[in-house]
Amino acid sequence: MYPGTYARTHPDKPAVIVDGTNAMLTYAELDDRSRRLAQVLRAAGLRRGDHIAFLSDNTPEVFEVYWAALRSGLYVTGINHHLAAEEATYIVNDCGARVIVVSAAKAELAAAIVERTPHVELRYAFGGEIAQHLDYNQALDGVGEKQLDDQPRGADMLYSSGTTGRPKGIKPALPSRQVDEPGDLFVAVFGPEYGLDSDTVYYSPAPVYHAAPLRFGGIVQSLGGTLVIAQKFDAEASLSAIQKYRVTHSQWVPTMFVRMLKLPARLRERYDVSSLRVAIHAAAPCPVDVKRQMIDWWGPILREYYSSTEGNGVTMIDSAQWLAKPGSVGQATLGIIHICDDDGHELPAGQVGTVYFERAEIPFEYHNDPEKTRASQHPEHENWSTTGDVGYLDEDGYLFLTDRKAFVIISGGVNIYPQEIEDYLTLHPKVHDVAVIGIPDPEMGEQVKAVVQPTDPAEAGPELEAELMEFVRARIARYKAPRSIDFTDSLPRSATGKLVKHELKARYWAVSATR
Repeated sequence: MYPGTYARTHPDKPAVIVDGTNAMLTYAELDDRSRRLAQVLRAAGLRRGDHIAFLSDNTPEVFEVYWAALRSGLYVTGINHHLAAEEATYIVNDCGARVIVVSAAKAELAAAIVERTPHVELRYAFGGEIAQHLDYNQALDGVGEKQLDDQPRGADMLYSSGTTGRPKGIKPALPSRQVDEPGDLFVAVFGPEYGLDSDTVYYSPAPVYHAAPLRFGGIVQSLGGTLVIAQKFDAEASLSAIQKYRVTHSQWVPTMFVRMLKLPARLRERYDVSSLRVAIHAAAPCPVDVKRQMIDWWGPILREYYSSTEGNGVTMIDSAQWLAKPGSVGQATLGIIHICDDDGHELPAGQVGTVYFERAEIPFEYHNDPEKTRASQHPEHENWSTTGDVGYLDEDGYLFLTDRKAFVIISGGVNIYPQEIEDYLTLHPKVHDVAVIGIPDPEMGEQVKAVVQPTDPAEAGPELEAELMEFVRARIARYKAPRSIDFTDSLPRSATGKLVKHELKARYWAVSATR
């Protein structure tokens, strides 16, 4: 199913609403506008397997682009609008986007990448004018009422950065079916599990360029529900939205729970959240105490899942199971979990190792990186894949994660990749050696810490810290920049020169645990 199904049966029902602006698309409008964009793309020569990208804040137009791609056999990529121009440029060029649709709210970044992305053939802007971009609405208005005679199902190709520092596109195989035919795996897995249907009112306060907000928005619209998105997360505004729209389902990251719990009791008690049937959370480990408080507040409606942008496997756990197994991310509902040591040997229950999911076949590849794709596979079983997470299974088959993929920092539910920051700091003439790690943060989960061995030890101090912080912030998105920098005489490296980062990280986490 897809929006066109409900455009015929419930044309005036809201498919997406933006809380705070009251911008809205009905199912009839979403179907019509995505059809028009699909015809614009077809007239421009795009065919099955080609690529379109969007650069936008949380607006209804994102889902016009999304469904235009999915009903045209195209790949669609969302670009993080907080990225620096160099970072956004890389993604546009790497995915091979022939068309990009941008929001005027992101005009500065959109304009900055024009000259750097010469292979983009068409650029459209909505919400205002941007130089060298065509008017999006005018393009759609120029399309007639003729219906599409062929609607091959497309797919998203979203980016999940690896430890090399460069983002990698997660490229699934394109489905061999039409957009209105059943067979969507995410709908099949998550729809029945969470009771998503045409009565669903789903609240999503996260940026839609992320995998979960985009994909779950698509699931809701595939099932005829109403998606409510926020312009940005605000703790009190989220509670207000739940009450205003009588939200039945929602999705969060643990940092959002923390911020809502920190609201004064009088504010939390002001809002009626009794309409909530399911509160989904994922993206980062949730502190046990935080989750207990949320269950005490909202009731046993919290449902956690563990997965990845790669979609190679899924675990799920409800509140009752979690209260019996606190800290677990659940049992496998997609794929079979295997815990293996560094040599690929399977480990028994209770022993920590790399988490692999077994599927009939690996459902993705890393775009333009066959070596990384092969590295994600088990050395002996090609249909077992990992994203590098580490954990263990208990005797009942419940998964507990004990580390994150290759020391990725997860701050506020957002992945931050240390190698990228290290690569920039290494270029600074006053830096001899550097390591970037995540250290505990009571609100965000983790924060970024850089540990630097200066070229001249005499320069270590606040002035050099400020200089290096500004150096990094000028080159990458500010949310990735270190919150603090420590100086050291040396960093732990092996005899072969490899940075032994887990030793460094252990020092900081051990200090935190004693406080």
